Amino acid sequence: MASANGNNNKKRGGGLSSLAPREISVQKFSEARAAELESLHSIVSERLNKDFRSKRNQRRRTNAYTSQPSKRRNIKRQRSESLLLSIGQQASSSHETKIPRRVKRRMELKGNPESGFSTTGDGTKRLRTHVWHAKRFSMTKLWGFHLPLGLHGRGRGSRDILNKSRQGVLVHDASYHIAVQLEGPEGSLLSILNMLLEPSPSSHSKEVFDSILTGFCYGNSMLYHVEPPVSQVIAPVIYMWRPSQLPKRIDEEKAADCVGNDFRKLWVWIHASSFSEGCASLKLACQNQMNETGVLVDCLSLEGQLAKLELFGTKASQLLQKTLHPVTSSQSPPSVLRKCSMEKAEAKNVADPYTEESIPSCAILPRFVIDPRLIPNNPCDDTTMSAEMTKTEPTESLEMMTTSTEAETFKCLWDANSELYPPEEENVLCWEKHQSRMKSFCIDDAADEFPKISSKPRSSRSCPLLLLKHRKLGDTATGWSLILPLSWVKVFWNAFVSKGGQAIGQREKRWLSCDAGLPFFPSDFPDCKAYSSLTMSEAVDVEEKAQRRPLAVRPFRIPIPPPWSSIHVTRCVKESSDQKLTSGETSGVEIFSNGGNVFDGMVARTPDSLPTFLQTFTNRVETIQEDETKARAEIHQRSDNKLCLVRVLLHAFKEGSFEEGAVVCAPSLADVSLLKSGCSEGEEGRVTIPQSSVSSYFLEQPSGTWELNVPENPHTKQSHRWPIGFVTTGFVRGSKKPTAEALCDAVLLGRLREEQWRGKDVKRRKKEIYVLVRNLRSCAYRLALATIVLEQQDASGDAHCF
Repeated sequence: MASANGNNNKKRGGGLSSLAPREISVQKFSEARAAELESLHSIVSERLNKDFRSKRNQRRRTNAYTSQPSKRRNIKRQRSESLLLSIGQQASSSHETKIPRRVKRRMELKGNPESGFSTTGDGTKRLRTHVWHAKRFSMTKLWGFHLPLGLHGRGRGSRDILNKSRQGVLVHDASYHIAVQLEGPEGSLLSILNMLLEPSPSSHSKEVFDSILTGFCYGNSMLYHVEPPVSQVIAPVIYMWRPSQLPKRIDEEKAADCVGNDFRKLWVWIHASSFSEGCASLKLACQNQMNETGVLVDCLSLEGQLAKLELFGTKASQLLQKTLHPVTSSQSPPSVLRKCSMEKAEAKNVADPYTEESIPSCAILPRFVIDPRLIPNNPCDDTTMSAEMTKTEPTESLEMMTTSTEAETFKCLWDANSELYPPEEENVLCWEKHQSRMKSFCIDDAADEFPKISSKPRSSRSCPLLLLKHRKLGDTATGWSLILPLSWVKVFWNAFVSKGGQAIGQREKRWLSCDAGLPFFPSDFPDCKAYSSLTMSEAVDVEEKAQRRPLAVRPFRIPIPPPWSSIHVTRCVKESSDQKLTSGETSGVEIFSNGGNVFDGMVARTPDSLPTFLQTFTNRVETIQEDETKARAEIHQRSDNKLCLVRVLLHAFKEGSFEEGAVVCAPSLADVSLLKSGCSEGEEGRVTIPQSSVSSYFLEQPSGTWELNVPENPHTKQSHRWPIGFVTTGFVRGSKKPTAEALCDAVLLGRLREEQWRGKDVKRRKKEIYVLVRNLRSCAYRLALATIVLEQQDASGDAHCF
């Protein structure tokens, strides 16, 4: 049997010894097969009775290709392709050809320059993933960018997004976050950060401070103009230091020789809506520092050089493991592709390098990975690749980067001005894959030429990036952020989406933030100028949409943004002995619809900022937190012109769905008892206001401002409830624990807690505060439990996680 098989194999090998010809001559083939063709022709002619004409009932419109519209489209396509191919030659030629706008736009969107965003005619920037998002999302103009607002439709679909975050992974292009780079002595940079950030770096514990200063972790803070938290707030930022273990460049070594060995560099990432304001504040602080100490601190923008991608969901770490394959010092990027030679059992024994147990929160992981387009699409190859790479490349912190090659590759990301290479062009990689397939079939295509490429002086098949792990809060899944060169965004975006990631826009990201109990910028930051500009544009859109409806079904107007200054009236009423409001006390209720701050005060987001504000503006120290024995809440009442708001999470006690802009009111003890009782059927078990008072609760003045309408009718005054805050983000459909985010006055919340705790045992006192919430178009008040966020975090904890 063995000999027979051997003979058969020899026969087969002998038959295939000569390769099949690449070309066949039709004339020689017809001459060699002339007898067979003649017999076939005779058989067909007999069946058709020697009538080779097609029957009229079986004719088809075979000349449809001559239609004029298709001809015009084909001619335009050929012209555009010829212009795209000859654009490089036109630049060097003497005569200039006028290129159509459509061709120019296609060239801009198809191109991938090393830095910078493509812009429209009005100067609005496009993300590198603009074409991908424009085909699938509703686009909007925000903060100087064309951004994906959300999926097409009426703004629903939150259930599917939340389920995907619990069972899959979501991807968001956050390239509209821009980095500002500060260079200078370490002491000068620390003094600038301590001046502008709250919480400041020095307020952390020694362990956290050292991890941030050495570059192992990043910090979250609020950026202010001067002397936080009393001054005007700008935006939440994240800041990260260049690791001190990395070798310095030549120019950095010269600067270190001049100012000392403590020459450092850091990045401050700012949202696009507040970038100009934040960058100006940083530059002013650097100038003041130089005037005081005489030491130069450079401040420059990295707009158009770095990008940021965000991943959310329970399977985010698995997606990173499948996509990011590090390059070791013993390997070159093109030779990383390997065949599936390892066993699956061996691959399963390799631990996931991105698990929550192995990496702390807010950690920074440097990576130098190969181009994900070079990774085989075969799942077996993917598993093997990740297993091999995990063995050769450990889950590093910077201390594990022992070789000089790894340090040099990580250093180039921090040298974003000159040392970042764009990825290899797609047609080159496709040509190489085609050549490898042809060689695997033993076919040599001599006519195949190297593809035409653009005039880029350099390209790379490996990319340096930074992995930022989000802070773990409660039961929510840990997210990741990728900081990478802007020219590599398309490559990694297509890789994440093709491997199971679902893209989300601004609306979907806000749903995720609310479901996790996190603030979303700028919607939940009314003390920032970005909030004012955003709400004003939303008010214009709502008004235009209402004007398109018939007058009979047109809804009444509601205040957008909410009149925060109306909380002053509640303070005056609660503090007055006779509970009556005179005409002089309502003179300061107006809120002007300008681009500035919508209320005069601040939002306390850290435990240390609340007593600082109260000492500064009220000459007293107040607390809204319970003491150690939970015996009482110490609140001292005194009227003040400044508002001090705190962020609270609202949970419906029994029923109700809270919308954005809903008013939060102070209940009486009778209201709480009535709504907590089991009898909630009919009007007797509800707390409502007359239907006529719904549209007149806030009145719009001729100047366009809104005022709180204080009722004079005794019946209406009895059902009136005084506002203490407003809902900034409403319930999200599909959430397991529906939660609304609101901002309420700290002094009024303290009074409510003191009133609700009075006469109760210590064991029966709850940390939550009972409040009433009413949607602006509804007449019913719903009972809710307000949880103060400041009471859930420690003194050193960061207040902003995004």
